Amino acid sequence: MNEEKELLKRFVEEMGGDLFGVADLKKYENEFVKKKLKKGIDRAIVVGVRLSSEILEDIEDHPTQEYYHHYRHVNMLLDSIALRVTIYIQRKGFRAYPVPASQIKDWEKQKALLSHKHLAYLAGLGWIGRNNLLVNPEFGAQVRLVSILTDLPLPLDTPLFQDCGSCVKCLSVCPVDAISLEPSHFNHLACFMKLKEFVKMKYVGQYICGICVKACNGGSHLTEKKE
Repeated sequence: MNEEKELLKRFVEEMGGDLFGVADLKKYENEFVKKKLKKGIDRAIVVGVRLSSEILEDIEDHPTQEYYHHYRHVNMLLDSIALRVTIYIQRKGFRAYPVPASQIKDWEKQKALLSHKHLAYLAGLGWIGRNNLLVNPEFGAQVRLVSILTDLPLPLDTPLFQDCGSCVKCLSVCPVDAISLEPSHFNHLACFMKLKEFVKMKYVGQYICGICVKACNGGSHLTEKKE
């Protein structure tokens, strides 16, 4: 199945995907996933698309209309890729469940059907940073993600033994100090209240920010963990 995986990866790249990995669903705790595991669906293909650094560069103390438009269209591209991957897999006689790129069920707790970023971590595409986002070694947090759950027996990827190292660029830019040195201490409520404020002030029509995304652009300051 290594050849199949490479073919699928090239297929994704041709559609505009920048990141591709396969996660072991058995390592992900989630009620929705448990139901899929019972049906033999035990893998998640995770695809990432890099955001435009030029559009992010224009963000200062609030999200821009251009970022809002770009964010939505990247999600649309990801959903389109996920649909085409699903069709590809089903034509081979396997099952596939495309999970929407951006379908939040509880914005206050920032909960969706499942966490693309945690699946991306399991697929070796990065780690969960101080900013509560997936951080990729090359692109930082400047990526959007989508997942396709499947029983296609592709070779699994493994998590990276890496973290944000000495980088604290996202801490100083957060307008509500939601970010701390310890990733597990991220203040979800403070972040959500600021997102609500941005919508109320009519900067954008969706709960997005982009300030810490702009600050987190990957690079050599990201280091391997010490054992």
